[in-house]
Amino acid sequence: MRFWPRHEIKEPSLRPEPEEKVVHNETTDRPGCHLFNKELVMDWEVGSDALRELRPNQTRPGDATCPRDLDSRTACHSSHSTCTATIGPYKLWRNGLNHTTGYFCKCDKGYRGNPYLPNGCQDINECKLRHKYKCFGNCINLPGKFLCECPKGTAGDPSKPNGCLPPHDPDTGLIIGLGAGSGGILMVLVIGSTFIIRIIQRQRKKRMRLLLFIRNRGQLLQQLMCHMADIAERMILPLEELEKATNNFDRARELGGGGHGTVYKGILSSLHVVAIKKSKIVIQREIDEFINEVAILSQINHRNIVKLLGCCLETEVPLLVYEFISNGTLHNHLHMEASVSLSWKDRLRIAVEIAKALSYLHSLASTPIIHRDVKSPNILLDDNLTVKLSDFGASRYLPIDQTGMDTTVQGTFGYLDPMYYSTGYLTEKSDVYSFGVILIELLTRKKPVSYRSPQGHSLVYHFVTLLSEGNLACILDPQVSKEGGGEIVDIALLAKMCVNAISKDRPTMRQVEIMLESIHAAKEYASSDDMTDESEENYSPRNDDLSG
Repeated sequence: MRFWPRHEIKEPSLRPEPEEKVVHNETTDRPGCHLFNKELVMDWEVGSDALRELRPNQTRPGDATCPRDLDSRTACHSSHSTCTATIGPYKLWRNGLNHTTGYFCKCDKGYRGNPYLPNGCQDINECKLRHKYKCFGNCINLPGKFLCECPKGTAGDPSKPNGCLPPHDPDTGLIIGLGAGSGGILMVLVIGSTFIIRIIQRQRKKRMRLLLFIRNRGQLLQQLMCHMADIAERMILPLEELEKATNNFDRARELGGGGHGTVYKGILSSLHVVAIKKSKIVIQREIDEFINEVAILSQINHRNIVKLLGCCLETEVPLLVYEFISNGTLHNHLHMEASVSLSWKDRLRIAVEIAKALSYLHSLASTPIIHRDVKSPNILLDDNLTVKLSDFGASRYLPIDQTGMDTTVQGTFGYLDPMYYSTGYLTEKSDVYSFGVILIELLTRKKPVSYRSPQGHSLVYHFVTLLSEGNLACILDPQVSKEGGGEIVDIALLAKMCVNAISKDRPTMRQVEIMLESIHAAKEYASSDDMTDESEENYSPRNDDLSG
């Protein structure tokens, strides 16, 4: 066995400091991390012909497969070393081919030391020499290599000084960069970006309103265009107008609520005071009922029916805008805690006006309309206690050539026609029944929904029973008994006819209207006679009259 350093023989232990080469491996497993390998070159050569089967410069692992010399042990004793076949200072020719004459050992990349000694090749700790190995980030030493990465929250090239920077967002970076140069430009950019965001939000909101407008308008105009070509454009109001009118639907503006929504008081830009009805829930039935109410009320013009001024179709459920009726409902006036309520004279006139409104719907409208939810909470009263029938969400058109229709039962218990409830067959006589209940409510000041007699009977049953027994005074409102006259019995008998269990035996609303007007006229005439008699009694003739 022989050693020489390529033309000069030296002892292995006396070899010079090996040359180190740092090789950058650019294939990394994540951004901001660079993997570095180190190469240690040693040129000590061992003369031997044991690697003849290898071509020149071909390598083998030093601690396992290099030639066995030095007492049957490998010449490259260290792990992490390799041996390379070489051509010595002379050549051997055999069959015209070159043959190796020796080999030399060197430590593997990332290791330093003497490869000819056991454990002679030791791992280099590059992190202690990070400036030499160009690592300016977080350094992690690994066997034969090291990992250099940017600190958490930064990114870039850790092999360069100040190469790791915070994450770079294009827009934010631009604003920061310009702001460093000019505070004025930064302020302009901030204001500009805020302005752009608001524009985008407004455009998104406008697109959503447009989609809702198209959806609701399609269903609404399908009904309205058949009757009035210009009604849609005349009655459709923008959402901004209604939001401004109600202070963005402030709870302080709430007037009350019913089964179909909440009513708000608002003031339009035209200074008209209005009532705006908004649904509580968003379901298709509510949308259909609102559209149905617009379709019906847009064709009605009657002094005793609430006037629809417009609607808004830019929300999930259309908003309805009515004339504002300031004096509450008939229900509120009848069932106040005070012992004295509406006078009998006003109650009689109110009954006549309700009958006129229903008679108009059944007989005089272009297409007969069944209200289907006639009750005292739906009878509004203005400052003069004039009737305004409202809430047409459940109403239905009745074709002229039909006497009724099958529908899903809808109404309020206590006022609901029992025949309609049991059969589902809706006719105009269902409204007649509900009106009869209101007559009983006017006479008794009892609540049809919650009233129960001592025997557990409903208000209608108990009233009819007492009337038949001649005990009507037992259930009458004391104020009615005191202020009324013989017309009380007439109204009671008319109410009994209206709540007949068999619908065909009930009168029509037109007949009810005529009978009520007759009773009311007689009452007015009697009152005027009383006033005339009283005036004659109090009349004192003048001297001129006596002399004449």
